[in-house]
Amino acid sequence: MSDSREKTMRLTRIALLIAMNCISAYLIIPLPFSQSPIALQTLVVNLVAFLLPPKDAAIAMLAYIGIGIIGVPVFTGGTAGPGKMFGPTGGYIWAYVAAVFLMSWFKGKQYSFRRYSLVAVAIGIPVIYLGGVLQLKGITGMPWEAAVMSGVVPFIPPGYRQEPLCRSPGTAAIGLGLKRDSGLTPAVNPLFVGIHLLVNLG
Repeated sequence: MSDSREKTMRLTRIALLIAMNCISAYLIIPLPFSQSPIALQTLVVNLVAFLLPPKDAAIAMLAYIGIGIIGVPVFTGGTAGPGKMFGPTGGYIWAYVAAVFLMSWFKGKQYSFRRYSLVAVAIGIPVIYLGGVLQLKGITGMPWEAAVMSGVVPFIPPGYRQEPLCRSPGTAAIGLGLKRDSGLTPAVNPLFVGIHLLVNLG
């Protein structure tokens, strides 16, 4: 394959995944008890990490953020602009860059459902939620416990919330995706649903 054709395919993959990110941001479920809605975008973020090498994955997410910052309504719920990125929920989007880079880096060279699931659970979920909680606390000034309750707990399937491993904020996101008898419902972060299926089908 010539260098020019390989470069074209590389740019095409990046562009397609950027477009998927933009579309998925409109697929949300508002939560009346939290400032952060549930977004199907988390599944697309995983696709970016697993279909692209680390550098390209980070470029795709940075390009997506740049498109939104300049005013194109591609953020969650059709929002846009610096106000979104530097508002209470912008931390989740900033964290996508680090999450996709790290997940792509650790995904391995061989395709594996179980490895991809583990990478998403052990790296993707904690990094995204950490970024979200840090900015949520920084912008609102709420206590750490309140930030975790508002920015993480609403997305945890009810069947996981009583698990001992999930009782501390630092281990909540990691512990959630590993238990199999979950009783998942649609009203949770869809990433948990995807990980649950990957682990059980892999």
